Amino acid sequence: MRILILGGTVFLGRHIVDAALARGHEVTLFNRGQHNPELFPQVERLRGDRDGNLSALKGGRWDVVVDTCGFVPRVVRASAELLADAVELYIFVSSLSVYADFSQPGLQEDAPLATMPDESSEDVNEHYGALKALSEQAARDVMPGRFLAARPGLIVGPHDPTGRFTYWPRRVSEGGEVLAPGEVGRQIQFIDARDLAEWIVWAAEKRLTGVYNTNGPENLLTMAELLDECRSVSGSDARFTWVSDEFLEREGVGQWTELPFWILGENYRGFMAIDSSKAIAAGLGFRPLAETVRDTLNWLAETSQEFFPETSGELKRPPAGITREREAELLSAWHERQD
Repeated sequence: MRILILGGTVFLGRHIVDAALARGHEVTLFNRGQHNPELFPQVERLRGDRDGNLSALKGGRWDVVVDTCGFVPRVVRASAELLADAVELYIFVSSLSVYADFSQPGLQEDAPLATMPDESSEDVNEHYGALKALSEQAARDVMPGRFLAARPGLIVGPHDPTGRFTYWPRRVSEGGEVLAPGEVGRQIQFIDARDLAEWIVWAAEKRLTGVYNTNGPENLLTMAELLDECRSVSGSDARFTWVSDEFLEREGVGQWTELPFWILGENYRGFMAIDSSKAIAAGLGFRPLAETVRDTLNWLAETSQEFFPETSGELKRPPAGITREREAELLSAWHERQD
């Protein structure tokens, strides 16, 4: 099978390439060549820009295209229109953020989608979910009956540039007293990028169409279980101090970013309780949590850096998670409050 991947060298895309090559498929990458251009020297590379320079795609033919980097409907529509007669199936990597309301757990694929007052806006930071929903619709309109949307939640594992999951294995492996946020039994969800990549390639082989929530794990996972697994895999002496939601809110701790997986409010009760049974029935599987934690830690060790590299080559702090200094201040204030 010939697979065209739009993107393919940063995070999920590189795992899709790995999965496709491992299954014997022929891969073509289309991107600007700005991120990790040394990857995958054995595959065909086409250079261009999705926003205005798709000429390298003209005249080509593939069985499937996987769009890993579509955020703006205008741009997605342009790609779909150019490829409509060149591919049999358009797979779009979307997001669970497309949903309008997370107040109830168990959201399925037919739940109402996010909207925006001005559909001409291309402000991805302001309207990420609504733009993803409109991007899905743009590709579906161009290729009806030949379209698949995968809607993952938080994608995690080696090469994750966000640091959101990575913060926890990294911090727990350092040992000592670790600030654990909120309720011990709070449910969390995410998917290893490699599991998502393997399912996308499998879906391409089977020519699946439609919309699928692609979040994990299959069974309920709590924040406490994640932290315990991080401690077990790393072998650290970490001890967890569970700090209340109310205290963290009063201290102005940033939800989801400063403390990943910590998110509050009635509007988000179902944010990490999505129903992915449709994709699971269609072959989506999940590796053991210990494997994701271990491989994430091994990847961090291989980078041999205190900081994560930006794709531009500059260095920056991990984009998610609190500093050790901030954590120590919060823990000190929490203990004083308990005395």
